[in-house]
Amino acid sequence: MKEIWVKADPWDRGLVIAALEAGADAVMVGRGRVESVRALGRIQTVAEDGDLQWGRDVVCLDVHASGDEERVIQESRERRVIIRTADWRIIPLENLVARTGNIMVEAGDEDEAEAALGVLEKGVDGLVLTNRNPARIRQLLGLLRSPREGLELSVFRVTRVSPLGLGDRVCVDTCTLMEPGLGGLVGSSSRGLFLMHAESLENPYVSPRPFRINAGAVHAYILDTNGRTRYLSELRAGDSIAGVNTAGKVFPLWVGRVKIERRPMILVEAEGAEGAFTTVCQNAETIRMVRHGSGEAVSVVSLSPGDEIFGRAEQGGRHFGHRIRETILER
Repeated sequence: MKEIWVKADPWDRGLVIAALEAGADAVMVGRGRVESVRALGRIQTVAEDGDLQWGRDVVCLDVHASGDEERVIQESRERRVIIRTADWRIIPLENLVARTGNIMVEAGDEDEAEAALGVLEKGVDGLVLTNRNPARIRQLLGLLRSPREGLELSVFRVTRVSPLGLGDRVCVDTCTLMEPGLGGLVGSSSRGLFLMHAESLENPYVSPRPFRINAGAVHAYILDTNGRTRYLSELRAGDSIAGVNTAGKVFPLWVGRVKIERRPMILVEAEGAEGAFTTVCQNAETIRMVRHGSGEAVSVVSLSPGDEIFGRAEQGGRHFGHRIRETILER
């Protein structure tokens, strides 16, 4: 998830309220205004005396020539760098995105924001919204926080479904009431993640819990909103995971609670373009994946060899959740 800050320096109470209400990650304010922000709500502050402090945590660099690129890269090794320039043709943003991280840029409107977020299909690490209109800030944050076509899903063909004994399974209870078709990407291998449907459908056994993804066994990975994988067992309240639908749109989901309970488990094995993958989840009718083609939710206890379901496959492996180009064998 990209960081989005709102610039409220010179001080503007309306801009801070807009940032709070629309879900900004931080506000930039002048010295002596941190307590004024805290009186309105809890949000990270960027100021000389803020949570993130100028010089120590953040620098702002004006770029005037191509030679300034090295200065940006050097500073970005230690802290966030906000770069400003009157003409991006002087120093192509692609160069910086390709060579370093911790890069943020100022954006006054939707076009500038989308251009920065789309660089090299990766984008900068964050934006500083400089528009001085609180209503426009709300609108921009709403657009930038809306679901994006961020993931390419794969077709997995089921090859084996095998009941197992008891194991510890993880329910991820989010702060969102999810619509049908939405779930999380979970699997025993980071190279192959299965789309696990939220418990948002009516059934004769228990009431729907549309805030919940009954994700799988404690060892499994789940994709988060930063494109990393996390172990289900390490998730905590306040973390964020990627809610994904069959179109590949990504919805940030905040974790409100994680429930780990001992339950009978079931192994699902499938093949995709990148090889064979498995996941282990609770053996119950209410645990569902998503059929490829129809987009319908299908119970794991009804799956048969040959069924096609949605997943996500990728090449390479992961190290501490980050993608790497390395030969890794997972069985």
